[in-house]
Amino acid sequence: MKARVSARVANSLPSAIVQLAMIAAAIFFLVPLATVVNYSLKTKKELYLSNPLSLPESLNFENYATAFKKLNLLSTFTNTVLYTAISVLILVVICGAAAWAIARCRKPFFKFSYVYFLIGILIPYQALFLSIYIIGFNLRLTNTRAGIILMYVATSISFGIFLLTSFMTTVPVELEESARIDGCSVLRTYFSVVVPLLKPAMATLIIMQSFQIWNDYLMASLYISKKELRTLTVSMQALFSQQSSDYTSAMAAIVISALPITTLFICLQKYFIKGLAAGAVKG
Repeated sequence: MKARVSARVANSLPSAIVQLAMIAAAIFFLVPLATVVNYSLKTKKELYLSNPLSLPESLNFENYATAFKKLNLLSTFTNTVLYTAISVLILVVICGAAAWAIARCRKPFFKFSYVYFLIGILIPYQALFLSIYIIGFNLRLTNTRAGIILMYVATSISFGIFLLTSFMTTVPVELEESARIDGCSVLRTYFSVVVPLLKPAMATLIIMQSFQIWNDYLMASLYISKKELRTLTVSMQALFSQQSSDYTSAMAAIVISALPITTLFICLQKYFIKGLAAGAVKG
């Protein structure tokens, strides 16, 4: 009897350690989030004079109204959604088709293309800012919506092709062969057979690239100087200056900026987890 109890304790101990580690990690990530929300509901007086970890005396939603005005939210929010949605859509279309071709074709050209895109992952686009700006300036793409979208696509396409190709190699080719035997064309095979199988990987790509583009500051500040084309992250810089910093409104702006991308993650979470799990098991 004692031996059985000891065995059960020994088996449950690793699980308990993992659960405790996950709880600690959740607290580690939730504390900054709770702090931002807490600060966004405080007055300036409470922020500077009270305990930083204390709760607000009353819910002060005026900070959100102030952030809405200072950020010109109607314009900046629309720009950010537009840049993110179009860039991610183009990435999914291009990377999905390229990944299918690379995974299924064994010719040297496709192998070389895959290695070429892998090299692109190793070079951070931040190291190529000068070249990127010169190319955009010569092509008259600076201060244009098309320019910033093309730059987002160009700097993210390597990772997208790598992710989808890695997943595509785990998909059995027999399904596509059956579709071709039934008379499906190449396009119909891709959209009817391949795309449904790629949904988890595409959801992973959508979430990861949406996070990156939505929160991007460097590329947007490099390519856009016109006020009417600015994104949320670039406009938030106006809340921090050398003369004065409106931290309460800035925290409210961060909360406003995080809500849409958090909603996207919640909606695609099921496919995102499937994509990660499939890659871990099959890869």
